[in-house]
Amino acid sequence: MRITHANLFTDGAFHMGSIDFDTKITGLGPANLPGDLDAGGDYVIPGLIDIHTHGAMGEDASDGKGEGLVTMSRYYAARGVTSWCPTTMTLKEPVLRTAAEAIRDFRRPADGAKIAGMNLEGPFLCYAKRGAQAAENLHAPDIDMFRRLNEASGGQIRLVTVACEEPGALDFIREASRECTVSLGHTTADYDTAMAAYGAGASHATHLFNAMPGLLHRAPGVIGAASDAGATVELICDGLHIHPSVIRLTHRLFGEKLIMISDSLRCAGMPDGDYTLGGQPITMKAGKAVLTGTDTLAGSSIHLMDALYRSVSFGVPLTAAVTAVTEAPARVIGREKEIGTLAVGGCADLCILDKELNLKAVFVDGRKVV
Repeated sequence: MRITHANLFTDGAFHMGSIDFDTKITGLGPANLPGDLDAGGDYVIPGLIDIHTHGAMGEDASDGKGEGLVTMSRYYAARGVTSWCPTTMTLKEPVLRTAAEAIRDFRRPADGAKIAGMNLEGPFLCYAKRGAQAAENLHAPDIDMFRRLNEASGGQIRLVTVACEEPGALDFIREASRECTVSLGHTTADYDTAMAAYGAGASHATHLFNAMPGLLHRAPGVIGAASDAGATVELICDGLHIHPSVIRLTHRLFGEKLIMISDSLRCAGMPDGDYTLGGQPITMKAGKAVLTGTDTLAGSSIHLMDALYRSVSFGVPLTAAVTAVTEAPARVIGREKEIGTLAVGGCADLCILDKELNLKAVFVDGRKVV
């Protein structure tokens, strides 16, 4: 198939051209070639990659249900997310093992998004910054437990979060970083402790600013350490977790190291009401999800295309926003040669957006799903 007269996102910028593909991208050429679909100058970008999403449509990755993963897969693809990392919560090992096995056994429906790996957000977190994670399920960093879960997933864990101030964390980081990306998060770590963790092999930060100390002029903490260490960082761009000014600031500070995530919960795509997260009750009202009876934010109700729309409306340049939902997350999980770019040889995962950024079409492995 060939799409012509397309405003293609390549090398961090938009260029008029054409794109040929079957299941893979087979060529890039001039805009005015004869083709199968005339984009009429609309944007063609890589399919979005959400590396941190717990659930949607009443389903959650931690449930360990294959049919739930299929429902989520279809929800994401219909909204331009062509690859995603099911993200688990702080739960007991047997529950996490069941979730890992479901991810291992997942088979993508023809109209669904691909699983690009598993994100193990818990249970190696700290009590004080646990956020919406269940305290009774917290566990000291344990490399043997990590490896058991990775084996259960079929070797698909691509990202693990750890509170680096916990006993044994640095040894855990040294070992786990040989097998996947290690992220600092749900942590009280100060700058020096975080720098030691980055020196030990960590290279990422989980939902920056949330569930960690703030950036202060005499106590830069994980945020300052991530900047100095050249780490990649996640940001929840729903306008609730992070003020738009801080989203703009973080873009200027981290540039192509910035990754936008949804951190979506099972209430995403659903009406306001009561739901659960990691066995805990949550309530969503006007799209804001909190632990029931508290003001503690519990994740988001957006999808990643929403994050792209909102970040651009907040003043992030479109090219930077597209990078943060495509190329940058692909690099974090080590899949940049396959997904996240419109490069010859890469998967034919792409979205067509009109000039107002409305989603017009989605292709997964060259098959039109929207």
